[in-house]
Amino acid sequence: MGFRFRRPARVSLLLVGLPLWTACGREPGGPLAPAPGGAAPAWEVYFSPSGGCTDAVVRALSGARTDIYVQAYSFTSAPIAKALVDAARRGVKVEVVLDKSQRTEKYSSADFVAHEGIPTRIDAAHAIAHNKVMVIDGNTVLTGSFNFTKAAEEHNAENLLVIQDRALAERYLANWKSHADHSEAYAGK
Repeated sequence: MGFRFRRPARVSLLLVGLPLWTACGREPGGPLAPAPGGAAPAWEVYFSPSGGCTDAVVRALSGARTDIYVQAYSFTSAPIAKALVDAARRGVKVEVVLDKSQRTEKYSSADFVAHEGIPTRIDAAHAIAHNKVMVIDGNTVLTGSFNFTKAAEEHNAENLLVIQDRALAERYLANWKSHADHSEAYAGK
């Protein structure tokens, strides 16, 4: 189940310690509509199990026009992997940074995307690279506890935020780049 929030309002939302926007209204999920004038941040929230997180990720990836940057701890979702490959085939620049566990995971989508020519890196510089983030077109951030896995969609209690905010996307992209810089290229098994 997803909800969409947009300006103007009286309730402030804090994320990463920064006041980002005010929210109002609550509507069932669906495609995130651009905020009036294109400037005000907007967001949707999804919960699992069976709350539409995977569909929201696939929908966001399907709408990508220029670039997608992924950071993931666990990545076994076939629909999400396929949406990344489809985006790359449409000419969208796609790059992936994954936790070192994905090198040895039996059913990792890391091999699928790497074999499809998507630049894939392994971040082994940390005990766990526990990020679950996508930055799309320099304006949209997907983040939350939701791992990009079938189990996260069907069995786990998870959350996913889809946020349209250029300033926030810039911060997440800078973080992505810092992790990509110390990660190793992965060609797949």
